[in-house]
Order: sequence, then C-alpha cells, then structure tokens
Amino acid sequence: VQLQASGGGLVQAGGSLRLSCAASGSIDSINAMAWFRQAPGKEREFVAVNRWRGGGTFYGDSVKGRFTISRDSAKNTVYLQMNSLKPEDTAVYYCAGGRPIASSMRSDKTYGYWGQGTQVTVSS
Repeated sequence: VQLQASGGGLVQAGGSLRLSCAASGSIDSINAMAWFRQAPGKEREFVAVNRWRGGGTFYGDSVKGRFTISRDSAKNTVYLQMNSLKPEDTAVYYCAGGRPIASSMRSDKTYGYWGQGTQVTVSS
C-alpha cells in the first residue's frame, strides 16, 4: 500500500486546513487509515483514525471537536479537516494505514504503511 499525503501549509491561528491522504496498491491489506503528527522534540502523537466498514472514527483528546476525519471510498482517500487551528497544532502530519484492533488504534506501532508527511505550521 502506498500513501500520498498532501495539503499542509502555513495558516494563522483560528484558521483551517484540509489534509488529504490517497491510498493506492493493495488496499485490501488495510481496513483503517489514521493521522498522526510529530512536533520537533516530541513523540509522534495520535490525531484521528477512520476505521472502515462501520468501525467508526476516533480522535485524540487535543483535537476532538476541532478536527474531522472522513473518507471518500471511491477515491481511496482520507481527509483531515482541521478547524480552529492553534500554534500547538504545528507539526509534521503523517497518514498511516493498517488493520488496528480497538485497543491499539491509537498506537503508531499498529500501522504498517505510512505516507511521507506534510508540514502544518500555525502562526500566532
């Protein structure tokens, strides 16, 4: 599975951005796609996951209520709509694909496929 992330950029605090992650290849190898982020000097942080076939969507506490993950199954693409952005949202955002179980879906070790990362910078 190949994942191609796009949509990062520079935005002022309070603004919005939408990230995209297009999957190609052996799509049947995964049943969920997620977003993680990593700020300089910090560990990779779970942002959101979209579990297919009724598995639901889940969010990290720091983004709940501001970010929305969605999927266009026809395009094999997952989106992350980010609203009310804060300077602390500044990070490299990575999309990931895998077959997580509920207890491990927030762990980056669960996901075997990763996109290249896209930089999001929020200015104050």
